[in-house]
Amino acid sequence: MGSMLMRILSQRTPLRVVAARKAIQAFSLFSYEDRLKSCAVDRPHYGHCLYEAARLATRLDYPRVSAIEFGCGGGNGLLNAETHILELEKIFPVKFELYGFDTGEGLPPPKDYRDFPHYFRSGNFKMDAQQVRSRLNRAKLIIGNVKDTCGKFFAERKAAPVGCIFHDLDFYSSTKDAFALFEAGHSHFLPRVFMYFDDINGDNTWLVNEFAGELLAIDEFNRDHRSQKIAVNRAMRRMYSEHAWGNQIYVYHDFQHPAYNTFVADEEVREHENKITLR
Repeated sequence: MGSMLMRILSQRTPLRVVAARKAIQAFSLFSYEDRLKSCAVDRPHYGHCLYEAARLATRLDYPRVSAIEFGCGGGNGLLNAETHILELEKIFPVKFELYGFDTGEGLPPPKDYRDFPHYFRSGNFKMDAQQVRSRLNRAKLIIGNVKDTCGKFFAERKAAPVGCIFHDLDFYSSTKDAFALFEAGHSHFLPRVFMYFDDINGDNTWLVNEFAGELLAIDEFNRDHRSQKIAVNRAMRRMYSEHAWGNQIYVYHDFQHPAYNTFVADEEVREHENKITLR
């Protein structure tokens, strides 16, 4: 009872708004886009990344796009992504491919302090791969150490260009290994890839910081790459400041990508011009 009361008292969003979202979600009121914008969906952070990937792919005339989840656990994230994709393929002329990377054996042994060994142990989040596969409709599981599976992913899978990545590998070392995917070349990615990092917030036991974990992996990637950068998506921070996940959405930028400078803002320009006309 006490913990429930604390959650209610610490809720930044008014209870009436929370209740309204629950009702909209439960009864599928309004369009999917409206539900997504009001966060009346499960895992809105997944939905927003997938939505933006589909929208960018459409504006750049990509007929197919891939989404990836690193660290799948019980498979709930992939299942959720599938529900969003079903809605998005009704809105955009884009088809999604969905891939999930996991060891299948849970977390490997932490390598050093950068993997937060005070918080994670080897074997945490072990997957029953057969059971997860039985629940999935379109997502493809890729089982093995990400250091090995990332290097041969595009050659083996012939995957569509990646537009969206969800990172939930917990460790600095595993996250850094997953970033090796970006070495595959321009053709395997949209010029901007929407990314969610699950492990850059935490509690007072975990004590996430920029000198370990995902934040350190991001910092080192940016240090080591001149024309490829992983940057905070400031639009999300502004639009969804009441949600913790608003700070967990990043964007991978490939400034040398052949399509990076292609103009894609016709809709925004028209909206801005209409506002000026109405003044």
